[in-house]
Formats: sequence, structure tokens, C-alpha cells
Amino acid sequence: MASSIETGGAWSTMEDVSLCEAWLQVCHCPVTGNEMKFFHMWKKIHAEFCEKIPGSTRTEMALSSRWKILNKELGKWRDALSKAMENCRSGENRTNEMIQAQMWFGATGGGKKSFNHHECWDVVKYCKRFIIIPTGPPVVLNETPLRNSMTSESPLDSPMSEDSPIEKEPRPIGRKAAKAKKAGNSSNSNSKFLEEIARQNAIRIELEQKRQDNEMAIQAEFSREREYLHKKHMEKTDRETMAMDTSHMSPETKQFWKLERRDVMRRKRLFQDDGLATRIG
Repeated sequence: MASSIETGGAWSTMEDVSLCEAWLQVCHCPVTGNEMKFFHMWKKIHAEFCEKIPGSTRTEMALSSRWKILNKELGKWRDALSKAMENCRSGENRTNEMIQAQMWFGATGGGKKSFNHHECWDVVKYCKRFIIIPTGPPVVLNETPLRNSMTSESPLDSPMSEDSPIEKEPRPIGRKAAKAKKAGNSSNSNSKFLEEIARQNAIRIELEQKRQDNEMAIQAEFSREREYLHKKHMEKTDRETMAMDTSHMSPETKQFWKLERRDVMRRKRLFQDDGLATRIG
């Protein structure tokens, strides 16, 4: 099966991560990072990228275009995380913070409902462009009161017109009855509030579990793709070694390639023997 890297199609997670690593290494180099021209910068980023993903057909233009997309999304994710940190209630854990950040991102993501480049964020989150710096004291959004406000106007304080068609109560409610009624309303509000908290926590736990499952699946795919590329690179190198024409080389160079070929054949035999032993076992 052909890899997306070989066909130059959709970008894989490994390609995005490698692009971010190459960008970080080149642009944040303490020696040349601030003085490099745009053309030379992308030439170096392309070279670093190709070292990380041997055999890639991505061009400098393709890397530059992809980085524009990643840069925009990473910037929005930084802003969303910053808002979530500022608005997170005291005592809440990182899961709640991530859920709030995803909500902020979805509201400002330009059509994208959630942020999916967490591996790329882990690469760039401490660099100067994306680091999150607290800007002010924490505030709380959508705070739900524990009980109903007691400052609302009581119906008893609004005298009814003598001509009102609504029948008046024969006798105003007493103090003890009024206190009991208020206590009942407060208890009912507290129960509803606690039920809402339980419901929100269940939703958060479900979302976090889905996110963790998604991250594990991405990591597994990332590892398989890296292993596949490494194997393809080794096979290509081995074929080139075995096909090397040494007729025009010096005796020392011929001896070197002879040893290299012997090493290839040794590895091939070990691989075949190991496969045979596995089948027999």
C-alpha cells in the first residue's frame, strides 16, 4: 500500500510534526535564525524536513503552504488555551481547561469545530511565537448561583388594583409559611444545580475519554508510518549498495563496498532465519 507521503497527497500527522520540528530548528537557531532571508529559510527547512522523512516528494512551496495553515491553527489554539486558563474556575483540572479551550477554538476556528494538531502543539508550545503568557487575574464565566436571588420583588410588595379581576387571597401568608416556602425553593434550586453539575461532569469525562482514544490511535498510526518509512529507506539503501559498480574504484574503496555488501547479506540472512524460526516455533 502506498503511503500518502510518497504520493504527495494529504498530509499525515508525522509530516506535520516533522515540518514543525524543522521550522523550529531553523527559525529559532540562536546563530542564524534572526538574520536569514525568506528564500534561504525555506531551503533549510526543506533540507531538515527531508532528513526527518527520507524519500519525501514535498517541495519547498508545499512546505510553506502547509505551514501557513498550521501556523494559523496553532495561533488560534494558543489564544483558545490562554482564554481557557484565564476563565477556568479555581480547583478545576486540566481536562476542564482543555474542554473550554476546544469550545473557544470552535467558536473562533473559522469553520473548524475542534483542534486536532496536538502533536504539533507539543513541538512549538514553548517557542516565542506560541508561548502562553498570563495577561491578567482569572475571571469566571457563566457562574451559576447556588440559590435563587432573594432581591426579586415579592408579589406581596406589589399592591393590586382594587379593580383587578384577579381574586384576592383572603389572608396574606404568614412569616413562618413564607420562610418555609423560601427554604423549599432554595432546596429545589440546589438539587437542580447539583444535577446539572453531575451531567456536565459526565459529558466532560466522555469527551476526555474520546480525546485520549483518538490520541492513542494517532500515536499508533504515527509509529506504524515511521516504521514503514524506515524500512523502505533501508531497502532502498541496500539495493543501491548491492548494485554499486566498483570496477573503476581503488582497492581500498572496493574493499569498503565489499564489506558493506557482506553486511547487507548478513542482515538479510538473519531476517530470513528469524522468520523461519518464528514459523517453526
